[in-house]
Amino acid sequence: MKLHGNAALSLNGRRRLVRMVLEQGWSIASAAEAAGVSERTCSKWLARYRADGDTGLLDRSSAPARVHNRTDEQLVQLLASLRRLRFTAPELADLLRMPVSTISGILKRIGMGKLGRLGLEPAERYERGRPGPLIHIDVKKLGRIQGGAGKRITGPQRNNSGPRRRDRSGVDRRITGWDAVHVAVDDATRLAYVEVLADEKATTAVAFLRRATAFYARHGITVERVLTDNGSPYISTVHAIACRLLGVRHLRTRPYRPQTNGKAERFIRTLLGGWAYGAIYTSSTERTAALDGWLWHYNHLRKHSALGHHPPITRVTNLLGTYS
Repeated sequence: MKLHGNAALSLNGRRRLVRMVLEQGWSIASAAEAAGVSERTCSKWLARYRADGDTGLLDRSSAPARVHNRTDEQLVQLLASLRRLRFTAPELADLLRMPVSTISGILKRIGMGKLGRLGLEPAERYERGRPGPLIHIDVKKLGRIQGGAGKRITGPQRNNSGPRRRDRSGVDRRITGWDAVHVAVDDATRLAYVEVLADEKATTAVAFLRRATAFYARHGITVERVLTDNGSPYISTVHAIACRLLGVRHLRTRPYRPQTNGKAERFIRTLLGGWAYGAIYTSSTERTAALDGWLWHYNHLRKHSALGHHPPITRVTNLLGTYS
């Protein structure tokens, strides 16, 4: 039996208290004083013993026997589903127009009170058996480098040179801007194609797609499908027309599910660590110039654990039957 944390008497102590009064003739006041409890507590255990015997000496739940205004079960199931998508209690409260305290109470009751304790969905791993059926495409924005190395190298207070302007709030800020790093990765071989472009507009994304399909064609790979997120460049009419003209089917990831495009996401992390942040650059031009060398090394020399510790180019030639 689990006793209440503040219980003054154990189960045996309660039995002795009852026997002192019922079998040995002690008064309630004397028995209570000897046991170190109040007369009210002594009377409570006597009444419970007379009503239920030994069972009456067990602790009872402090929860009410009947709960009024219990949350509808369908709403509880909806909360559980949204919680698995990593919604916080305030986000759920705002979405469902309910008090945060109510949301938190329900989540705690169903064992989902702590986000960190919720297991992540097991990864759904897949891989095409030959080059071309699926190309993953994504974009990563990188801050431009002006006036020396960026803050990742010098720290936030060191690199303050370069042109400046005041924002709407009157704060003086440096004018740097962004480079858009467009990446394409073949699902079966991991062969990658990357360009650093000025933006991620629809026309820019379409031009990159054309050059990417040409790159894969030079390696004997016919692109059949491309997978992107739901960003504005990829849901545009211009992009849809370009895909039709190229004979490519366009697939998009499910909303709020970036892991669907996981191969592009993982490649971007490798790209950033090995190229963008892997050396000290004094300008964006210098950084961009270093990309081709790093990418050639990735495609032709770098061992990939998912490819049996072989570089992507070996799988291209193996799957095409031109490498032995």
